[in-house]
Amino acid sequence: MKVDVLTLFPGMFTGPLDESIVKRARAAGALHLQVHNLRDWTHDRHRTVDDKPFGGGPGMLLKPDPIFEAVEALADESTHVVLMAPSGRTFNQGVARELVEFPHLILVCGSYEGFDERIREHLADDELSIGDYVLTNGALPAMVIIDTVARLLPGVLGDESSAVDESFSHGLLEYPQYTRPSDFRGWKVPDVLLSGNHAEIEKWRREQSLSRTSARRPDLLADAPPDSRTEKK
Repeated sequence: MKVDVLTLFPGMFTGPLDESIVKRARAAGALHLQVHNLRDWTHDRHRTVDDKPFGGGPGMLLKPDPIFEAVEALADESTHVVLMAPSGRTFNQGVARELVEFPHLILVCGSYEGFDERIREHLADDELSIGDYVLTNGALPAMVIIDTVARLLPGVLGDESSAVDESFSHGLLEYPQYTRPSDFRGWKVPDVLLSGNHAEIEKWRREQSLSRTSARRPDLLADAPPDSRTEKK
């Protein structure tokens, strides 16, 4: 997969995307990632990317011309253009699975008061938000999306089942997990996990996953597939 990022703050991406799973994905050739400074597509000596909104109002808007030029220079017929914007649909694991199917993503990071509407109407294929809170710009959301999608690329995780069993992969929170020692300060691992009975272990894990989701994120139960909302018989 190829990912191009357009941002006013390319330095923010140095470090987080050079470590851990994203580093592994890049080293393996599964992820080809480039971060671009949007100002490279400006033509005035001040490298201007923003201007005041018509009709008045606070703040500045990202101008359409540098963003259109940048996307048109980087895109081909396989490209999916995504704006990082608080008005976008909420990013989740299901959306990550959608994005991993595209050979090429261009992630455009919002800044200031947002985008000129013509960017949304005539250039973007999608808009995504990572949550209902205010961030300084779209760099952090872009990093979150890149990290989440990279984990789904074939061959990136050492154990392919890891991506399947993680929280949200089936619409539910992940069940509790334990490792050695089996008795730590008197807190013991549940007997079923030491039993070797795989059917009972799977049943216990599903029950725990449902219980944890019901207690912490009941909203997920409403959206989960029917076979995830009920215990297997």
